[in-house]
Amino acid sequence: QVQLVESGGGLVQAGGSLRLSCAASERTISTYALGWFRQAPGKERHFVAAISWDGGSTQYADSVKGRFTISRDNAKNTMYLQMNSLKPEDTAVYYCAADRFGSGGYNEDAYEYRGQGTQVTVSS
Repeated sequence: QVQLVESGGGLVQAGGSLRLSCAASERTISTYALGWFRQAPGKERHFVAAISWDGGSTQYADSVKGRFTISRDNAKNTMYLQMNSLKPEDTAVYYCAADRFGSGGYNEDAYEYRGQGTQVTVSS
């Protein structure tokens, strides 16, 4: 079983930055594909970014390209999401997810594990 714990969320003004972390416990995720998803109030959860097991391949939603950067540190069993130039529409609960079979990508159904989420609020 993989437990994922997100941190780093908070309240920030538009144009500001936040760095989210996703730490895995009880089992290494160094061979897992990882991803970030977000859910705004009253809306469905949507793909944000994904990264391959070795960090060599990344994917982003069009809405965050050029502003967000996904990365991972397998030695620390942790994934990150650096969010710059934040906008009010980025306000959501952000979830990290792990896919042990390594496919990952934008399809949330491919991920077996998901964290509890961390709230990001961007004020205008």
